[in-house]
Amino acid sequence: MLPKINPGLTRRTLALGVAAAAAWASLPVVGTGSAMAADGDPKHKALLAAAGACLAAAEICHAHCLKVLGTGDTSLKICAPLVSATIPVCQALVRLAVLDHGQLKEFAKACLNVCADCETECRKHAGHHAECKVCAEACAVCIRECKQLISA
Repeated sequence: MLPKINPGLTRRTLALGVAAAAAWASLPVVGTGSAMAADGDPKHKALLAAAGACLAAAEICHAHCLKVLGTGDTSLKICAPLVSATIPVCQALVRLAVLDHGQLKEFAKACLNVCADCETECRKHAGHHAECKVCAEACAVCIRECKQLISA
């Protein structure tokens, strides 16, 4: 069971992130290639789910970092820029996976490294901040899916 997350913007951000990932995953792809498997599901369904969840968790963690830093508490000063970098990387990973882009595997390698940095730092704060714990866990799943794609 996941720990409780602060209400308000946090839950809204999570819902928006998950909804965005689901929407991207359901978009038809126009062009010569198809990102859809024979059964009509996205080709990289597990990767899309993992990257979308990581994106949402990173958005929540980043907002939490900013809130904590705004109080004068600098304990998350290293976490904030790492999670900030995770957000656009996961957004791009979702986009490339939806498109089944030819550079997806190469990009997944970079994404894996960015998520690993974020996970490592978030784990340091997981005992004190539920947002960091959720983010670290989401990064771990995204890392696993990236590794699976790379090895396929």
